[in-house]
Amino acid sequence: MTPKNLYETFNKVYGKSAERTFFAPGRINLIGEHIDYNGGLVFPCAISQGTYALVSKRTDRNVNFYSMNFEELGIIESNLDNIEYLTEDDWANYPKGVLKYVQEDYTLDHGFDVLYFGNIPNGAGLSSSASIDVVTTVMVNNMFSLDIPQIDIVHNTRRVENEFMGVNTGIMDQYAITFGRKDSALLLDTQKAEHRLVPIKLKDMSIVIMNTNKVRGLTDSKYNQRLEECQRALKILQEFYDIQDLCELNQGQLEVKREAFLEDQIAYNRAFHAITENERVKQAVKVLEAGDIKAFGDLMYLSHESLKTDYEVTGVELDTLVDAAKKSEYCLGARVTGAGFGGCAIAIVEDKGLDAFIESVGLEYKEIIGYDASFYQAHVGDGAHEIIS
Repeated sequence: MTPKNLYETFNKVYGKSAERTFFAPGRINLIGEHIDYNGGLVFPCAISQGTYALVSKRTDRNVNFYSMNFEELGIIESNLDNIEYLTEDDWANYPKGVLKYVQEDYTLDHGFDVLYFGNIPNGAGLSSSASIDVVTTVMVNNMFSLDIPQIDIVHNTRRVENEFMGVNTGIMDQYAITFGRKDSALLLDTQKAEHRLVPIKLKDMSIVIMNTNKVRGLTDSKYNQRLEECQRALKILQEFYDIQDLCELNQGQLEVKREAFLEDQIAYNRAFHAITENERVKQAVKVLEAGDIKAFGDLMYLSHESLKTDYEVTGVELDTLVDAAKKSEYCLGARVTGAGFGGCAIAIVEDKGLDAFIESVGLEYKEIIGYDASFYQAHVGDGAHEIIS
């Protein structure tokens, strides 16, 4: 249900009522991290938290953006005929990028006023930016009856991140936010851009999102550096194998070529993580489909350890959360979710011990880090859609 105050705020900001309402979720990745840009399998799901967009038509070609999350910036103005990246437009560059690329293939014959509200913590690694991109695309798709195929929504919104914003993300975030389904995760082949749904049956357990409250921005992190290190590894391995992506190989195929990495141990470590993480995703789906949540939890711990030691993207905050979670008798597994460098971790927790888990992990985190973490349950929800009242 859309929060009532969104409609009241829209009326206050624009002096008229919103005509239509759209929503795009955030996402968590259950396992399979930093391999979507290496041609690997990932296992994300959409969550109930996300981004709302309320919109009303204009008679001219002006577009006004307003975010309740950045009220201090006020209305940010643009025009469909003159869209360019402007540093001072801050967050609004995301929807502006969407409009720029949509207009390469489709006609938008009028402008609009739009209000955004997101209940995804900014910089928490739950894909707030991709959520904005996708909700904007679904909004204009429906408003203008464009019939954009879902897979094109995925590719175009990734293009916004890559080309307009300059962040070399993979396909996972946009894909999960577009194709997500309630109570299911997506086994996504990022090389083929194909997926199948896998039911998530947690019975008397919940997914708990643990936010470090250490904000990190992808453009300010070492995300692009990790991608470059993987490309170095791929180039070395292509001397021996006819491959396009690291995740086409298995662990044995990598290890027999270890001597080729004598001068670049970092590249080997990055490749080792990508390839073994891809194999963990395959195992994770098998054990989940067999109903073995404990085995899935064990794979989550292994995933986090690899992201810590081989890929070096966790940091003291995330490691503290996962270490504290592992000590709880109610926790079956925990790991970083998203790019790392701050942001969030997730845990599978028995419902009967949910409060005790949050209390014990929260206390240990504050004692070590010095400030509070935030905790909330994740409900697996649907992908981006229009909200019909």
